[in-house]
Amino acid sequence: MTVSPDRPIGIFDSGIGGLTVAHAIKKLLPNEQLIYFGDTAHLPYGDKSEAAIQAYSVRIADVLVKKGCKVIVIACNSASSAAYELLKEYVRGIKIINVIDPMIQWVVSNFQNTTVGLIGTKRTVQSGVYLRKISEANQGITLHQLPTPLLAPMIEEGFFSNQISHEIIAQYLSAPDLSGITALILACTHYPLIREEIAGYYAGKPVTILDSSEVVALAVKNYLTSSNLLNDQSNHPDQFLVSDYTESFEASTRLFFGELVHLQEHPLWH
Repeated sequence: MTVSPDRPIGIFDSGIGGLTVAHAIKKLLPNEQLIYFGDTAHLPYGDKSEAAIQAYSVRIADVLVKKGCKVIVIACNSASSAAYELLKEYVRGIKIINVIDPMIQWVVSNFQNTTVGLIGTKRTVQSGVYLRKISEANQGITLHQLPTPLLAPMIEEGFFSNQISHEIIAQYLSAPDLSGITALILACTHYPLIREEIAGYYAGKPVTILDSSEVVALAVKNYLTSSNLLNDQSNHPDQFLVSDYTESFEASTRLFFGELVHLQEHPLWH
């Protein structure tokens, strides 16, 4: 397949959390066509085995390759840790970008000799991928990680910017594991939706909130620019695919993408 600037950008996640990444990419690169795949039949990936996540990711990659995508973004921390290396080998000739490496590069470049915090799903924290890669960079960065398993389902159910979410967020962020940090990595693509609440907790404190959606969008732009693959004119309409369609799920996409989108059902297994 010939990779050319007018080809779409493929993005996938276990559900709709990755739409925060898609929205950040669209905001930064408005001329690009996006094809988003939410594997709603198998969400969440955070409690799935590595083998299962790899199987789902390969199937989704097949869909995005057949649709002619010029780059594929794994907009999920769990899938990035479980399936990135496999997809790099499986998908030849198309760049794979995950949500972990761009964030690690940003942290390593900007927060040497400091203590950085991280919140994410149990799978992301237990994988140890952030800890390992930041340690390997040898820039004097101490990483304090905290699994925050209630946050993603809380956001999925629309419980944010209210008293319930304030209390849950404060309970997590006040944990001793996150004391003394200078920056906080939001290591889940759901978390940009509660970024302002998190920033509110740290009001008056010198803690930088690191939003993976913005960092990944910049990484996509840098890759397309360096590879002469930026689209400089308006393209075809974006497409949003899900492996299992429900009306309530479509309605909730407005929260993540910032505007109403139409979801098309595309089962992974027929």
